[in-house]
This record gives sequence, C-alpha cells and structure tokens, in this order.
Amino acid sequence: MLRLLAAICGVGCYLMFLTVFAYLVVFLVDIPLPGLLSKTVTHGAPAGGFRAIAQDVLLMALFGLQHSVMARTRFKQWIERMLPSSLERSTYVLASSAVLALMMWQWQPIEGVVWQLEGEVAQYFLWSLFGLGLTLTFAATFLTNHFDLFGLRQVYLHLAQKTYTNVPFKTQWFYRIVRHPMMLGLLISLWATPTMTMSHLLFAAGMSIYVFVGIHFEERALLLALGENYAQWRRETPMIVPLRPHSRR
Repeated sequence: MLRLLAAICGVGCYLMFLTVFAYLVVFLVDIPLPGLLSKTVTHGAPAGGFRAIAQDVLLMALFGLQHSVMARTRFKQWIERMLPSSLERSTYVLASSAVLALMMWQWQPIEGVVWQLEGEVAQYFLWSLFGLGLTLTFAATFLTNHFDLFGLRQVYLHLAQKTYTNVPFKTQWFYRIVRHPMMLGLLISLWATPTMTMSHLLFAAGMSIYVFVGIHFEERALLLALGENYAQWRRETPMIVPLRPHSRR
C-alpha cells in the first residue's frame, strides 16, 4: 500500500508540473485568458515601478534559492530520511512547480515597452521561434530520460520492487551539438517575442541568469559523478550555442 501511495504521489507531482508548465506558456505568450489564466507577464495587475521590480526580483531569487538548495546532496539525504527515496525527485518537481506557480501568480507588471514589431512576417517568425524553443526543451527531456527527470521512473521501480539504477550517460541528437539543449530551448522561448515589455525583459533576464548559474553547478556535480567521459564531452561540445562541430563520430 505504501508503494502504491508513493506512486500516486509521484504521478500527482508530475501532473502538477505539466499544469504549471502549460501556465508558463500562457504567461510568456502574454495573452490573458479568463479566470486564473488572466495573469501574464504583463497583464493581470496595475503596472508598477521600483516596488514592483523589487517584488519580482525577490520572487525570482526565491525560485533560484529553492532550486539550488534542493539540488544539494545534503538536502536530498535529508528528504530521504523522511520520505521514501523514490519520492526525492518527485518532491523536487513538486516544490519547483509550486514556487514557479507562486512567482507567476504574484508577478507584478512594470511600465514600459522595449520593442514592438508590427510586421506580420516578423511576428510569425518570432512566435515560430518561441514554439521551436518549447519543442526543443520538451524533446530534449526524452533524450536523457524524461520519466527519470520528473520522478516517474523512480516511483515505478519502487512500486515494482526493482532496484533503482542511474540513467547511463549518453550523447545523442541535440546533445552532440550542445551540452544543454533543454536550457537552449528555454532561453529561446524566454526571448522570442514580438512585443518585449519591461516586465517580460525582467523575467527573461532573471531566468536567463539563473539558467547559467544552474548550468555551472550542474556541470560541477556531473564532473564529480561521471569523471573523464563527461570532462571530454564537455571540452568538445559547446554549452549553449553550437559554434563549433562535435569532434567525435
């Protein structure tokens, strides 16, 4: 029964992530919808000034702090002392989704427009680029292990009474071009918009900074865990922008 409950919790955390990710798309597209989806990066509250900027920065700092603290080995060990180890990843997914939802819900718009493209061709191009970024991010999760990344594999193995094994290190498809295709897709989606308001600019800039900070700590942990194989791939493959070809065949 406890294994079944853990599996149900894991699936619930995953569904929470999907819901919040769908809201993130609406939030960035910046087209208010009825009900709870009326809050976007620019709409849903009166535009403010310094106080709004301060609140938004604090919300992004909270998001970064939650990700950084919960990714540390000591915190993972602390979680596993209170919950089944199979739920450690699901707990991280749930907390990340909750903090992201809080950030979008409490986000305060800021006055001003940085750029606004009126031409249909430019608008279609940027919205297509936005969609491409989202597709790249989502597709890249399956090139590692989508179900392990979001905690579903862990609770399934626990339910099936099988031993968890780490996902093997592989470089295929997009990972042969850049080391972080998920983050590349996210960066594209953050910045590809025909109307860049000051609110959107602050959100995109803050989240972009976190992406690179997160990459730094993630790669440091992977170097310790995977050793020379990862170090060699890291030397040969660009981080985000595919400026040089991969040398391995």
